[in-house]
Amino acid sequence: MTTSPQERLADVAAAAVEVAVESAEAGTYTGGVGRALSAVIAKVGARLTLDAELRGFSSGWQEAVAAMTGEQPAPAPVPAPVLPLHARPDPEDGA
Repeated sequence: MTTSPQERLADVAAAAVEVAVESAEAGTYTGGVGRALSAVIAKVGARLTLDAELRGFSSGWQEAVAAMTGEQPAPAPVPAPVLPLHARPDPEDGA
């Protein structure tokens, strides 16, 4: 299922609000918690903006080359999926 960048940012913002509410209900909400949640939203927004700019540049460049050569442009590349990294067991732990 593909979601738009706006939907992804809205999901992140909603999750941050949920965390803030749960933190406040538990009595552990501080200014630091608020700043950290705001930073997460800002970082996701910045990544979404950069991705959109890169896709726009790539598409525009392909269209310009196609206009000059008379060829049809190839579709813009889809960003590669990000896979989670799992910690490697420490050999000193006997694993």
